[in-house]
Amino acid sequence: MTRATTVRAVLAAAVLLVSVFITLTKSPKLGLDLQGGTRMVLQAKDSATAKADQESTDRTLEVLRQRIDALGVAEPTLTRSGQDRIIVELPDVQDPREAAEVIGKTAQLSFHAVQGLATQSDDKADAKAGDGPTLPDEQGRMLDLGPARLSGAGVKDATAVFDSQQGAGWTVSLDFHKEAGQSWTQLTGEAACHPIQDDRRRVAIVLDEQIISSPEVSPSVGCNVGLPSGSTQITGSFTADEAKELALLIEGGALPLPVEIVEQRTVGPTLGDEAIDASARAALIGAAATALFITVIYRLFGALAAVALAAYGLISYAALVALGVTLTLPGLAGFVLAIGMAVDANVLVFERAREERIQHPGRSLRSSLTAGFRNAWSAVADSNITTLIAAGLLFLFGSGPVKGFGVTLAIGVLASMFSALVVARALTEVAASSRFVSNHQGVNGITAPGRVRTWLTRRDPQLMRSPRRWLLISTALVAVAVLGIVVRGVNLGVEFTGGRLVEYSTSQPVDVEQARTALADAGFGDAEVTTAGEGDISVRTGNLDNEGEHAMRAALEEEGGKTTKVRDELIGPSLGEELRRNALIALCIAVLVQLAYLAIRFRWTFAVGAVAALVHDVIILVGAFAWLGRSVDGIFLAALLTVIGYSVNDSVVVFDRVRELWAKARRVPVATVANRAVLQTVPRTINTGMGALFILTALAVLGADSLADFALALLIGICVGTYSSVMTAVPVALVLERSSKAPPPARKRAPRRRSGTKSARRDPLDNGARV
Repeated sequence: MTRATTVRAVLAAAVLLVSVFITLTKSPKLGLDLQGGTRMVLQAKDSATAKADQESTDRTLEVLRQRIDALGVAEPTLTRSGQDRIIVELPDVQDPREAAEVIGKTAQLSFHAVQGLATQSDDKADAKAGDGPTLPDEQGRMLDLGPARLSGAGVKDATAVFDSQQGAGWTVSLDFHKEAGQSWTQLTGEAACHPIQDDRRRVAIVLDEQIISSPEVSPSVGCNVGLPSGSTQITGSFTADEAKELALLIEGGALPLPVEIVEQRTVGPTLGDEAIDASARAALIGAAATALFITVIYRLFGALAAVALAAYGLISYAALVALGVTLTLPGLAGFVLAIGMAVDANVLVFERAREERIQHPGRSLRSSLTAGFRNAWSAVADSNITTLIAAGLLFLFGSGPVKGFGVTLAIGVLASMFSALVVARALTEVAASSRFVSNHQGVNGITAPGRVRTWLTRRDPQLMRSPRRWLLISTALVAVAVLGIVVRGVNLGVEFTGGRLVEYSTSQPVDVEQARTALADAGFGDAEVTTAGEGDISVRTGNLDNEGEHAMRAALEEEGGKTTKVRDELIGPSLGEELRRNALIALCIAVLVQLAYLAIRFRWTFAVGAVAALVHDVIILVGAFAWLGRSVDGIFLAALLTVIGYSVNDSVVVFDRVRELWAKARRVPVATVANRAVLQTVPRTINTGMGALFILTALAVLGADSLADFALALLIGICVGTYSSVMTAVPVALVLERSSKAPPPARKRAPRRRSGTKSARRDPLDNGARV
């Protein structure tokens, strides 16, 4: 065993041991779609006294944190997003009405001197100019108030108290800070100078421009003496809940800025448990099928690659836990999907090693394997970088779970590269050093050419003889997709249009017509009612507040018995427009970045060909969803950007081989070179595609219902992308090369041969095969 192999083995063992330790000692941070709860996105707005900048938003966040902590929610999460948005996650909160009411109130508390009853005279109005507000008291009488003498910031503590001795019922007891207590003493002392039962002897306590209590100063309080500075009580015939909520608002403090709920998502815990179980089951079955497939194709080396896949799962999971990444349902999908990326790297290496073994029968198995890793490195690096670009765009322009998918996909890609290039390489190099493995072709799995390669070698089809023919077929497919977009239209989800989408589970079966009639009778005639999952009811409406949702659920309970909310998404129109704009920006940037990267790494003709295939795949995927009537939402955007990465991945592998062969045969027509490159990479394309299809089929059939559209989009995208990377990207590049005068790519310097050896004449397109 060489020193390099030893280093790889030690590194792999160290990383695996650390991963095992992290897995056993830390628990994953589950997103709300896996554990149940409510997620809100709050938009801070400018007020008369403050602007919605980063500093004021941070202050607002801290006030909200105090309020939510007082609600008793276990492990809430509050983070600022941008300069004026706050993301609030409340685990286990299924009915967000109470939280929304407490969170949304500005709670501007102030204490005023009462100047008397308001009059309609012009003289009184003039006298009041620039003075305090005029507000109705508890009895509906309009009171003229003086300027605020004390604000809620001076309150040190607020507690709901039941006063049984004086019969006041539920009250709110206030304790003041030192300076505020002095102001309170001065305010009540001035009020005590007025006669008993005079309105001016009262002190008005105003919350959010509404008088909640205006008690009269006790007759026992002397003029200019006032009440003690320590504490006071707010009375007002409160119920227990009203008193506790008022105390919570006062103690939490006033919001520096008013906030608006622009997004709200609620997921039931049952859906989360089912999603975890379904995704885990799909992951195990899909991974097992993929491992079995590569073991059948590559025998012992395939089995060792399957072991490396298990290592990938352990490493990527440990990385997610160690970094504190919130694991969401789309994140689980990204975790599973990256298995396909790990398979792709192993397949690339094994196919290149198989070529080396076939072309150089006298070369040792170890040397062929080393050459396979060396020759595959360029394609592996380029294909994974393009996927990382897609993951980065998901994180930058996505929201909520889509961001989580981008992070998980990026970590999965990096872990897959480590498992393929370090773990799998160490295992296969150790195996290749065995004489038994080297001498038995049926064991190692890379000595035999394989059925696909044998068939292609015997037939030698000239696929690139007429590239325009393939472009006509691709154009026809795009036309069908565009027709679906025009005729059927794109069913944009609530995430892009704004509105509210709620899914309910009923104890008794309710068909769509029953649900639609019940909701129409309750005043929700414009609601779109469909089925969701196994007998669940999905309701989509325009703007609907939490009270309206509660009424809608009550209407369904009359038809279906006990009704449980399993999913609730509310998106404000402004946020929907922003997400729609960001989605288009993400797609445009994805195309431009991929074009620039490929133009730098390859030729501009290859870059245009790859991007043409990319656009081809995007249009066909959107068109397919239009024909099927499927929803296009944020999860679809995640799938679309993943397909972009996968499509470019396939094109990179083909063009990498074209560049390599063309550099060795600069005088050979580029169409001949491209045809040979396509035939040489077809085994890799088929084997990689099959590995990914196992995973995605398992997700589509066995995964959670919420992943069905995601898996379907990827299935369509991978099938179309596999076709377009060969039959669209390469023909476009060939057509452009015919009009381009750029010279063929430069040939890399070959290593010097030892003196005294003779070299046989070789076919430059066959990587060393003698002719």
